[in-house]
Amino acid sequence: MAMQELIWSIQPDLIIETGIAHGGSLIFSASMLELNAISGGPQDAEVLGIDIDIRQHNREAIEAHPMVKRISMIQGSSIAPEIIEQVKAKAEGKQKILVCLDSNHTHDHVLAELEAYAPLTSVGSYCVVFDTVVEDLPDEMFGDRPWGVGNNPKTAVWEYLKTHPEFEIDKSIQHKLLITVAPDGYLKRLG
Repeated sequence: MAMQELIWSIQPDLIIETGIAHGGSLIFSASMLELNAISGGPQDAEVLGIDIDIRQHNREAIEAHPMVKRISMIQGSSIAPEIIEQVKAKAEGKQKILVCLDSNHTHDHVLAELEAYAPLTSVGSYCVVFDTVVEDLPDEMFGDRPWGVGNNPKTAVWEYLKTHPEFEIDKSIQHKLLITVAPDGYLKRLG
């Protein structure tokens, strides 16, 4: 519900999402952009997904969806310089950009994504960092995953904000929700 509200209120003409997996978030974002367009919002709005491994069956399902007209995808590491350059080229000329980070959840990876993509966030828009909740859950929940308590998206957010006063955590969004995977992850760009 928070993302629906953000997409409606911001009216982005580009949403950048790292981490595609099965593509559900891409389809959701594209559907919201279509609703915005029908309601007089940006007609050419689109969502760009980046993933290190877009599995063929997931790509085929996304490309078969009616909302594919608003979706483009890049395969590669979201923190690889050549991928970052492709995303920056796609963002050129866009007026309102919303960024969503949801790929590898280690501190270092998310911090690198924040350095690469948060600056593309339009003033007044958001960079949403998902799965910050990892910091608040028991460490044994993550098994053999490389992230856990002390090494996750929330610790990356806290580190990033130390040197980026142009962003602040908008807690009003998480306070509207009964449960969220992104506590302290709704970063509003102030300037």
